[in-house]
Formats: sequence, C-alpha cells, structure tokens
Amino acid sequence: MQRRAQREKRDQRAKRRNRVLVCAAAVPVMLVAAGCSSDSGSGDSTDKAAKAAASASASPSPTVQAAAYGKLPEPCKAFSKKTLEDLVPKGKSGKEGKSDDISTRGSCSWDSLDNNGVKGSQFRWLNVSMLRFESDVTRGPADKLAQEYFEKQVQEAQAVEGAKGVKTEPVAGTGDQATAVHYDLKKKEGTFKQQTVVARVENVVVTLDYNGAGLAGDKTPSGSDMLKDAKKAAKEAVDAVSEANGEGGGKAGGSASKTPSKAPSKSPSKSPSKSASKEASDEPSKSASSPSKKPASKS
Repeated sequence: MQRRAQREKRDQRAKRRNRVLVCAAAVPVMLVAAGCSSDSGSGDSTDKAAKAAASASASPSPTVQAAAYGKLPEPCKAFSKKTLEDLVPKGKSGKEGKSDDISTRGSCSWDSLDNNGVKGSQFRWLNVSMLRFESDVTRGPADKLAQEYFEKQVQEAQAVEGAKGVKTEPVAGTGDQATAVHYDLKKKEGTFKQQTVVARVENVVVTLDYNGAGLAGDKTPSGSDMLKDAKKAAKEAVDAVSEANGEGGGKAGGSASKTPSKAPSKSPSKSPSKSASKEASDEPSKSASSPSKKPASKS
C-alpha cells in the first residue's frame, strides 16, 4: 500500500512537470505570433504612406487659361494715313519707342506744328502705347492682369497734376472695355486740351494720348473735336491688335475673341508676364510732361 501511494505521488509530480513544460513552450509561440502581428501592421502603414505619396505626385500641377493674344502690331502702323492726317496734319513718320520685347510692349508717337506766321501756330501730339500680358500660374489669367492694368491707367490719367475740369466717360464699341479721360492743362505756351483713351481687348491694354494747343496767339482747339478724334484713333489701334492676332477688326463692341486657340501665345526667352508686370510701372500716360516740352522746342 505504501509503495502504491508513493507511485501515485510520483505520477502526480510528473504530470505537473509536463504541464509546466507545455505552458513554457507555449509562451514563445505567443510571442512569435504577437511579433508577426506587429510586423504586419507596420507593413500596412508603410504601404498606405507610399500610396499617398504616389497619389500626391500623380496630381496635376495648377493650370491657368492661356492668353488669347500672343503678339502686338507694329505701333507706328496702327493708324491709317487718313487718321494721321486728321490728328497730326503736319506730322512726319512716327517715332517708335524702345522695347526689349516687341511682342509684349510697343509704342509710337507723332507731333505736328502748323505754323500760321504772325497768327500763331497749332500744335498736336499723338502717342499710342500697347502692353500685352501673359497668363501666370501665381498671378492669374492674362485678361485679369490686363484689366487690373487698365484700371490703373485710367486712375493715373485722372490724377495728372495741374489738370483742370477732369471728366471721365465710357467709350462704346472699342475692345472689351474703354474709358476716355479729358481735361485742360495750362502751360506757359498756352492751354492744352488733353484726351486720354484707355482700352482693353482680351489681354492687351492700349493707351492713347492726344493733346493740342494754340500757340503764339492762335486759338485754343476744340476739346470736343479732339475727343472725337481720339476715340476714333483708339478704336483703330484696338482693331489693329485684333487683326495682328488673326481676328477681324471693326467689331461693334464686346470681346474681340473668346477663342484662345486662334492666337496661341509663344513663350519668349524672357517671361512675358514678368516683363509686362515690370514694365507696367514704366508705361504711365505721358500727357503730364509732354505738352510743355513739345511746343517749347517748336515755338
């Protein structure tokens, strides 16, 4: 009986050792399983990050509508022979302004002195400036940039120092928008009648300055007649811009073209949009200084 009891005790102790060994062996298996589970989660996170990066790189870069007009006409050929005979009857060939990029910026001026001897003389000065804008991803579409510059030009024309009786009025049938500013400017040579017409067609701004005076006792010209001539010349210049880009001139009004593909803009070596924005500050109306200088050299 005693031996039997001893054997039962030994069997019980053996069973307990086996259970301990089985449990000990199970612990590494659980750790391995836990480790595999952790690695799997890390891999999923890495895959998600990689997919997000790939998606970001595949996203299209920002775009902006292309400029409608890609070039300018020769400014000294913007007017017909008859128009020049009417506005600057004694004028000779126009004087073209300097430009480092004729597809972006251009200007031309004419002056006329009709000498009537002891009765005095009639002076006229005509200037046309054209500035073309390119679309820019950071600054916006070209027509919007042109509109901003258009508004700036009108404000500058209204704020000329010494101007008397400044009046502003819209001009119909000239490009997408046009405004005329006219006033008197008294100088030692006489009273000058100044007309400034600012017009925008698509992404191009045309600024026309036209002034005149009766010198050495001659009568002061009619401001209303000069304004009528200035409006006619401004429309002619705007039509020249449209024609240079393959669009017919002489439109009754509104946009000259809404199809950018008809006049694709070429990218010059120097960024046109930057050039236009840089030169815009150099393109204000010359009407404040020109009247006094021009007649002085002729009288």
